[in-house]
Amino acid sequence: MTFPAGPERRRRGLFVPALFTIVGLVLLIGLGVWQLERKAWKEGLVDQITRRMNTAPVPLPPPDRWSSLDAAHDEFTRVTFPAVFENDREALVFAGASAFRPDTSGPGYWVFTPARLADGARVAVNRGFVSEANKDPATRAAGLIKDSVDIIGVLRWPERAGIFTPAGEPARNLWFARDQIAIAAAKGWGNVAPFYVEQEAPAPPGGLPQPGKITVNLPNNHLQYAITWFGLAVVLAAVFISFVRSRRREPKAG
Repeated sequence: MTFPAGPERRRRGLFVPALFTIVGLVLLIGLGVWQLERKAWKEGLVDQITRRMNTAPVPLPPPDRWSSLDAAHDEFTRVTFPAVFENDREALVFAGASAFRPDTSGPGYWVFTPARLADGARVAVNRGFVSEANKDPATRAAGLIKDSVDIIGVLRWPERAGIFTPAGEPARNLWFARDQIAIAAAKGWGNVAPFYVEQEAPAPPGGLPQPGKITVNLPNNHLQYAITWFGLAVVLAAVFISFVRSRRREPKAG
C-alpha cells in the first residue's frame, strides 16, 4: 500500500480551506464596495435634498398636475399656497426621532390636518409637533385657525409602514406612519393629494402645533462600514496565510 507524499497530502488538505477563504474574500470585498457605492448615493441624496430645500418656495402645483408628480423628482420641493384648515378632522401621528426635525424632542405627535384649497381640492398638511400634554385640541385652541392661511412648506410623500410599525388606531385617532392616504381613507377626508406638505410657516397663535424648518441630518456611516468589511477581508486572508504556513511546518514523515 502507498500513501500520498507529504507535500501532495498537504496540498490536498488546503483545498477546502482555500475555497472557503476565496468565497469569504469575494463576499467581504463585495460588501465593502457596496458600502462605498451607498456612500456616494447618500452624499448625492443629501446634496439634492439640500438644494431643493434652500430654494425659494414656488406656488403649489394645481390638482390637474398632481398625478405627474413623483417623489424622485419633486419630494422636498418648497411650496406656498393659501388654504383653510379643517381643524375638526385632524389626525395624530406618533412622532419618533426625526432626521429632519431635530428641534423636536420627547414623546409627542405630528398633527395632520386636511387643508381645503380655493377650488375645493384637499392637501394633507403636517402642521407640526405637539407634546403628549397637548394632544387634545382643546389645550391649543388658539392654534385652530379658521381663516385662510398662506402656508409655506415642503412636499413629502407617504411614509410606508415597516413590518414592525403598529397598525393605525382610528378609534383613538392615532397613527404610526405618516401616510396621509391611509389616514384620509380612515377619517373620511375624501380624495387628497398624493403628497402631504410638511409645514414650515407660519407659526400659529400660541405656537402649537409647532411647525419648523426641515434640516438634512441623514446618517452617513457607509465609509465606516466599508472599512469594517475590508478589514475583515484582510483578517481572513491573514488567517489563511498563517494556516498555510503552519501546515508547511508539519513534519514531512508521519
